[in-house]
Amino acid sequence: MSARVEMRGLRVSFPSPRGPVEVVRGVSLDLGAEKLGIVGESGSGKSLTARAILKLLPAAAHIRAERLRFDDIDVLTAGERQMRAIRGRRAGLILQDPKYALNPVMTAGAQIAEAWRAHHRGRRRQAMEAAVELLAQVRIRDPARVAGLYPHELSGGMGQRVMIAMMLAPDPELLIADEPTSALDATVQAEILRLIDDLVSRRGMGLILISHDLPLVSHFCDRVMVMYAGRVVEELRAADLAAARHPYTRGLLDCMPSLLHPKPRLPVLARDAAWNE
Repeated sequence: MSARVEMRGLRVSFPSPRGPVEVVRGVSLDLGAEKLGIVGESGSGKSLTARAILKLLPAAAHIRAERLRFDDIDVLTAGERQMRAIRGRRAGLILQDPKYALNPVMTAGAQIAEAWRAHHRGRRRQAMEAAVELLAQVRIRDPARVAGLYPHELSGGMGQRVMIAMMLAPDPELLIADEPTSALDATVQAEILRLIDDLVSRRGMGLILISHDLPLVSHFCDRVMVMYAGRVVEELRAADLAAARHPYTRGLLDCMPSLLHPKPRLPVLARDAAWNE
């Protein structure tokens, strides 16, 4: 069963010469066995909000919240040992670009096996067999051969599948996918998202998908949170995204090009100072 995440009034700030600067301001969410999409511009606080659940923020970050729980664990007061029991084992994080996330001097199989052994009891041979099986689950052809390849020998799509296999090794209850397809072409993006959707559904996991792609999120997720300048300005069912009411969400939708309704010039988002309040 998927873990329950409860967040109330999350605030994340960083020190600056002029004093603390809040970059996440009062974000609240509840998540169970569902797919939640978080969208917004770069710098809106999407990744920081998701990473706060795992306490994977820079050392300078200061976290405050009325409530931040992962099932029965109070994340705010949890020590590093408790958090390590969540990270990987119960919650996995898929990063944006496998070129930077994978270890360049270890084979794909060795990296997946390492993740498997960190959370299961077993010998190296068992771990490598599990790694090959996980590569097969993420639909890599000839998984035994790919297990012996180094990251520079993998295509972008294969590298991302290896990342997903690593996150699935401990059989987590929650998957956080931070722009998992941003470095891939459109065809491979669709394949990776179908794969994540299938795995999340079959395993009964919760999913947080962070993305800039509104149409993608509207088709892929159950709910969508729209963030602007560290705040949630709108939350709605993904199927209702086209009927969003907040001017910021409407502006993002209107700025998107369309083959069905071409425009001679795309509009520019008109910002309102009131959105920061």
